[in-house]
Amino acid sequence: MDFITGEILYIDKPLKWTSFDVVKRMRGIILRRIHRKKFKVGHAGTLDPLATGVMIVCTGKATKQIEALQAGVKEYVAEITFGATTPSYDLETEINATFPIEHISRSLVEEVLKKFTGEISQVPPAFSACKIDGHRAYKMARRGEEPELKAKTLVIDEIELLDYSQEKITVRIVCSKGTYIRALARDIGEALGTGAHLTALRRTRVGDITIDRCMDVEAATKLLNEVEVTIPEENQ
Repeated sequence: MDFITGEILYIDKPLKWTSFDVVKRMRGIILRRIHRKKFKVGHAGTLDPLATGVMIVCTGKATKQIEALQAGVKEYVAEITFGATTPSYDLETEINATFPIEHISRSLVEEVLKKFTGEISQVPPAFSACKIDGHRAYKMARRGEEPELKAKTLVIDEIELLDYSQEKITVRIVCSKGTYIRALARDIGEALGTGAHLTALRRTRVGDITIDRCMDVEAATKLLNEVEVTIPEENQ
């Protein structure tokens, strides 16, 4: 592998790892293999710690492709639980309110999901990496502040109901860059006349890269440690 000219790795990010954790692991091995103290490694699209799935890691000159890779359509499988909300819209924070769910039916869910297909307006979560006057929203939220985030226009190409119960649903979502599935869970709950939050999320595709093409972290670690590496003459 020629990490300096540039390699692109497809990783299945594990639960509770940050995207930075994955990049740090890959960079550490590469630095040792190419005998450098500094080296550029980046990723195309952040995944929350409580999400798993497709993460694209670029090395060296391939990091120039990150912006183009990030622009690819994303596909997710999400579990949304009804009847309760959390400040982060997922399991990162504790439940702060509960709501009735007796009125929810499969037909109502199917009707509401149709409203979220196409061009939509979405306010990002307070617990997000969005910047407000140079400050990260999630840092403000964790200090007890209430960051004012502006709505963004996004495109949801598909929402498919994979599993239904009155308490929760599983959906497949195909969407544009910048879509927060946690915020989508919040908005679906509101449209159903209840509260909702995200309880599981897996990214199954980024552009043309599908989850079946991804390595888990341990397989990637083994590959990077054992593969033949091209080392520049100045490092030898």
